[in-house]
Amino acid sequence: MYDYDLLVVGSANADLVIGVERRPVAGETVLGSDLVVHPGGKGANQAVAAARLGARTALLARVGDDAHGRLLLESQREAGVDTAGVLVGGAPTGVALITVDPSGDNSIVVSPGANGRLTPEDVRVADGLLRASRVVSAQLEIPLETVVELVRSLPSGTRFVLNPSPPRLLPAELLAACDPLIVNEHEARVIAGGAPAGPPEDRARALLALGPRSVVVTLGAQGALAATKDAVSRVPSVKVDAVDTTGAGDAFTAALAWRLGAGASLPEAAAYAVRVGAAAVTRSGAQESFPTAEEVEGL
Repeated sequence: MYDYDLLVVGSANADLVIGVERRPVAGETVLGSDLVVHPGGKGANQAVAAARLGARTALLARVGDDAHGRLLLESQREAGVDTAGVLVGGAPTGVALITVDPSGDNSIVVSPGANGRLTPEDVRVADGLLRASRVVSAQLEIPLETVVELVRSLPSGTRFVLNPSPPRLLPAELLAACDPLIVNEHEARVIAGGAPAGPPEDRARALLALGPRSVVVTLGAQGALAATKDAVSRVPSVKVDAVDTTGAGDAFTAALAWRLGAGASLPEAAAYAVRVGAAAVTRSGAQESFPTAEEVEGL
């Protein structure tokens, strides 16, 4: 038996959000709304999203010994996430500067802070947490060497899910562990070194050729695509009125990882994750927008 359905290893940031009529171009200043501070970071977001859905969830991350760090720890605990793996100190808490336009699209700049101090040694020390988890999920807002150490430390039988954001070329050792690799279309192009033009199916096949056991490509309002070496399938979208896309990809990843651990097939898990992501974009913010299982069923 596993103590946790999902262990998320990754970043925890304070999201500093400003609404704008349009995002500025180079050299331009625009006026925006009042600043709002939300708990965020891809790792922390995914942990909260999974816990809201009912998954037994733990987080391995690092935050600063400061007000932003306390905000993040409080939000995790309120959602029901086990924070025993959250380390405190070493640098200020990471911060994400986010602008959101009227269509709900966002632009984000991240200052890693304490996220950059989550080390391979921290992963090795957390061996007991890894062994207690059915599925382990990671992103790339922490050092790449830490994520590589994570896959080296995975117990036999533990499933590994990677959302490689922000994207970069990845070592073969890391790609081979992914089941699945979850990317949007931009991330797919970067990781494949310029994936072929054409339909998303071609990009998914290009990624599979790099070694992942499976690939999921998110397509925004068009749904998603789930691919293995044996089959590629489209997952239709759910039509909603989008308010803010911040955190929608994290909600999708968390839902998919949890459902896979519960025994769903890749297309089944992706279909559920599409509904979770759709519910998340109907509200502002990241963690504040994540739905419960009951709200997902209501779509």
